[in-house]
Amino acid sequence: VQLVESGGGLVQPGGSLRLSCVASGFSFSIYTMSWYRQAPGKEREPVATITPSSGSSFYHDSVKGRFTITRDNAKNALYLQMNNLRPWDTAKYFCNVAPGDEIRPWGRGTQVTVSS
Repeated sequence: VQLVESGGGLVQPGGSLRLSCVASGFSFSIYTMSWYRQAPGKEREPVATITPSSGSSFYHDSVKGRFTITRDNAKNALYLQMNNLRPWDTAKYFCNVAPGDEIRPWGRGTQVTVSS
């Protein structure tokens, strides 16, 4: 099992980033998937979730209207479009199956830093 996140970086407040995650070693297409983030000194928390067929998505209140989660099951890929980024979005971002399912080994994550 491998989860590889990419796309993070340093961005000014109000900017945008698109994160990607490529999964391997499990049946990605049948799982509800989530993006999680962990800020320094804080617990990892889910911020966006998408069902297997992309029929439904769910967001943490703090990112609603700014983040969009999508997936491409043919590529075993998960994406997070992040717009209007704020300093409190600064964190390391990870992908994994949704809370409640058997969490796979975490990848290295991708760092997002929002600062002027």
